[in-house]
Amino acid sequence: MSDRIYARYLVETADDPRRAVEVMAGEQSSGTFVAVPGETPELKARAGARVERLTPLEDVPAPSLPGAKKGTAYHRCEVELSWPIANLGPSLPNLVATVAGNLFELQQFSGLRILDIDLPPAFAARYQGPQFGIEGTRRLSGVASGPLIGTIVKPSVGLSPEGTADLVEVLAKGGIDFIKDDELQADGEYCPFEARARAVMAVIDRHADATGKRIMYAHNVTGDLDEMRRRHDLVAALGGTCIMASLNSVGLVGMIELRRHAQLPIHAHRNGWGYLSRHPLLGWSYPAWSKLWRLAGADHMHVNGLRNKFSEPDDSVIVSAKSLQTPMFDDRPCIAMPVFSSGQAAGQAGDTYRALGNADLIYAAGGGIMAHPGGAAAGVASLRQAWDAAMSGVALTEHARSHRELEVALEALAR
Repeated sequence: MSDRIYARYLVETADDPRRAVEVMAGEQSSGTFVAVPGETPELKARAGARVERLTPLEDVPAPSLPGAKKGTAYHRCEVELSWPIANLGPSLPNLVATVAGNLFELQQFSGLRILDIDLPPAFAARYQGPQFGIEGTRRLSGVASGPLIGTIVKPSVGLSPEGTADLVEVLAKGGIDFIKDDELQADGEYCPFEARARAVMAVIDRHADATGKRIMYAHNVTGDLDEMRRRHDLVAALGGTCIMASLNSVGLVGMIELRRHAQLPIHAHRNGWGYLSRHPLLGWSYPAWSKLWRLAGADHMHVNGLRNKFSEPDDSVIVSAKSLQTPMFDDRPCIAMPVFSSGQAAGQAGDTYRALGNADLIYAAGGGIMAHPGGAAAGVASLRQAWDAAMSGVALTEHARSHRELEVALEALAR
């Protein structure tokens, strides 16, 4: 394999595309806005970024973003740059500075988005990647096949530790596989982390003793590095099987260090993803961005869901989920389990299964479980019945005729 780093971009410029892209390559390697004596031809050949490919696409009459040089037409292109790994070493924080540093501010561009990155094996040798991934998550949760049916504690905030534990007990009796803290639930006055973790794990222990099933609960450990370590250790001591961290809050270094310390799966929440991605000519694609976090050690990553409550289209959701299941390196796949959430219910199960092509996922429904007219246990049953239908190739409405919880869920969705 190559010892170079490759990044692919979608760009938009009123300038000559070749000239603009050369500026881009120079800015992110050996060049600056004027020629400097030290940038000799030999140094540039050794350390400069290379333009590997430039493919013209369409022209548009107006700029997508403000602040760029004006022109009569704005040219969109796909471009691939590469850098020698010797410039930075196998370092994720410095990789971000290289492939996504000052590029977004260059006047030459009225649009710039990172589409994908490919990394040399030295990154796989340095970073641990997912510790559990799909296989380990199935082992710890006891779910050998099909999706993990999951939910989020709702209300997101406001419940006491005891109130949270009461809800977990209802969900446990309903047959849930996976529960997560909401990302807003941290270590506040009304629901301190330690008290909540102890109350929740007491319920999970009793349920495991009675049934043999240990529910996977993702405790939100997001915080300063020492706080995350302490919280992880408490969860592990209590017999927990998962922790959660908010990626954009803890940052790459926080995630890397958490993974080095962790003995439990890390459920990675992507809250804040919209400000990195929502404009189609700015920011990151999910396949590129998620590679950073997979290498850093995320075992599960959120991908949104079909017909979600946010702005992301369905095809983007599926591309994101498939990317997590696509190996990054020949000998270190770094595969993470996709988490479908955000407005999910029984109605999306079949389309999700057919579009993804497998059931190696966590299917997390908040309102889809909690708001079921028959209660949370019926909500869990409706999701499981919907997935059984999907994986058996049976039409959802046909399956609902003999499964009351699913029938009621579909009736509620139709209102």
